[in-house]
Amino acid sequence: MKNIDLTTPIWQLTVEEFLQVSKNIGYEKKYEYGLKGLAKILGCSVSKASEVKSSGLLDKAITQNGNIIIIDKEKALELFGKK
Repeated sequence: MKNIDLTTPIWQLTVEEFLQVSKNIGYEKKYEYGLKGLAKILGCSVSKASEVKSSGLLDKAITQNGNIIIIDKEKALELFGKK
């Protein structure tokens, strides 16, 4: 891949160049959603993620409203590591 001139307007970038720039930003999602998201964070099955959530260990990292679950990834890993 070629180097991108930093003075090039975004609208002049090719898709390939735009993706290269986007990767370099290092953007990572801060949140995951649902039990599948929690399982992804912990690297376990959904049923095990459900057990961990029910244990209360990650309560400070999880916000729940009805069936909607939002998990702060960084905080969940921090709390899980302290166990």
